[in-house]
Amino acid sequence: MSELWTYWWVWIAAALVFSIIEVFVPVFVFLGMAVGAVTVGVGLAFGLLGWLATPSVLLLIFAAASLIAALVLRKVIGVQRGQVKIWDRDIND
Repeated sequence: MSELWTYWWVWIAAALVFSIIEVFVPVFVFLGMAVGAVTVGVGLAFGLLGWLATPSVLLLIFAAASLIAALVLRKVIGVQRGQVKIWDRDIND
């Protein structure tokens, strides 16, 4: 089972699953996880993480990349501080 962590396509498949979940639950958390999984998958595919391919190190890289991606996405895409929604009409009208 620990050998499954070292396959790049497993991480890319996990990224695809996270991005599909993001479509149904739009909170930018799963999108950050998808970016983290793609980061690890691409690193394994190009051999950049081959010598670090233990489950604990790969999960640490995944967690760090996911956290950074989630914070950047929240800053770029999320609601800005001081932004106010102005309603033009009432839903009951």
